[in-house]
Amino acid sequence: MIDQTKRILSDLVAFPTVSADSNLDMIAYLANQLEDCGAQVDVLTDGSGRKANLFATLGPLRDGGIVLSGHSDVVPVTDQNWATDPFKMVERDDLLFGRGTCDMKGFIAATLAMAPVFAQQVRDQPLHFAFTYDEETGCIGARHLAQNLTERSIKPSLAIIGEPTNMRVIDGHKGCYEYSTHFQGLEGHGSAPDCGVNAIEFAVRYVSRLLDLRDELKLMAPNDSRFEPPWTTVNLGALNGGQVHNVIAPRATVDWEMRPVQASDADFVNEALKTFCDEVLLPSMRLVYPDASIVTEVIGEIAGLMPADENEILKIVSELTGINRADVVSFGTEAGIFQSLGMDVVVCGPGSIEQAHKANEFLAVDQLDQCLKMLEGLGAKLSEPPNQ
Repeated sequence: MIDQTKRILSDLVAFPTVSADSNLDMIAYLANQLEDCGAQVDVLTDGSGRKANLFATLGPLRDGGIVLSGHSDVVPVTDQNWATDPFKMVERDDLLFGRGTCDMKGFIAATLAMAPVFAQQVRDQPLHFAFTYDEETGCIGARHLAQNLTERSIKPSLAIIGEPTNMRVIDGHKGCYEYSTHFQGLEGHGSAPDCGVNAIEFAVRYVSRLLDLRDELKLMAPNDSRFEPPWTTVNLGALNGGQVHNVIAPRATVDWEMRPVQASDADFVNEALKTFCDEVLLPSMRLVYPDASIVTEVIGEIAGLMPADENEILKIVSELTGINRADVVSFGTEAGIFQSLGMDVVVCGPGSIEQAHKANEFLAVDQLDQCLKMLEGLGAKLSEPPNQ
């Protein structure tokens, strides 16, 4: 099974599914493989026609069952110094090199290799495969899939999200809220700053307030927080604006994110920033230029995965892996979206997040083998008679 999985992974790596590009060829490959196993396959194209999710089912078309989920997109390789072609998998020293081997085509390959086995084992509960687009740019595909499942009244019970966790069982992670805040001011000559509205200056004041809020969030960490760090974090990704030294900058943009440990923290930050803009920044800007504006664009607001007291899939995966301790992580996944649909969810997959997004990304063969063993155990459970 490991050799077949590596062959499939090599095929998947060869699809350059960078988020900016189409994933349709890879989705067609996955669809063909699953249809050959007898799965009912739905390819759900986005509005542009260039991206698609895949949702496939083995077994009865009924409520319940387990979802095996992974995202098809990968991050760019631009300006990264790769020792090999990133879109041609290379095996060396029991490591599989290539873009997406770790994040997260390794897990997808393992589920695909196991699909013919699952097809013989599934009984009264369905087994679903959910492969999405654009996870790396705001979990856009997963949100589209969630809407589609809701509209079609498809209600799986459990989900395993195969992000790289070194096969640790993860039952919680922070949310990921990404924004771009755009400032529109009034250009003018640099020698007369009072005659214009310098968008960069107001963007800097906005950033300063955001940094103050970041410090306040450290004091708001729940006492029982299992995250590291235990509080909601804020990160400034970019500040762009202006053109030359002697022109008042009419426009600026701040790209920023926060990783909430609880939804109330996100509300606190957004409300505080809105108040600061409405009561402090905008009145000052509009004294000079009435059409000045501050607009925050929501890139993505991805809910965290909240640890639950009762989690059936956590019990199953813990038994299959032999790991009796669930952990939390600070990086985001699509798991919270599946949880919002009423499913019990865990994150567990092969590879280390330390390798993700980097040049010379790799997946250890041993990790892939451990993943296959977990899935083989899951298949055995699928074949158990009811109530056993």
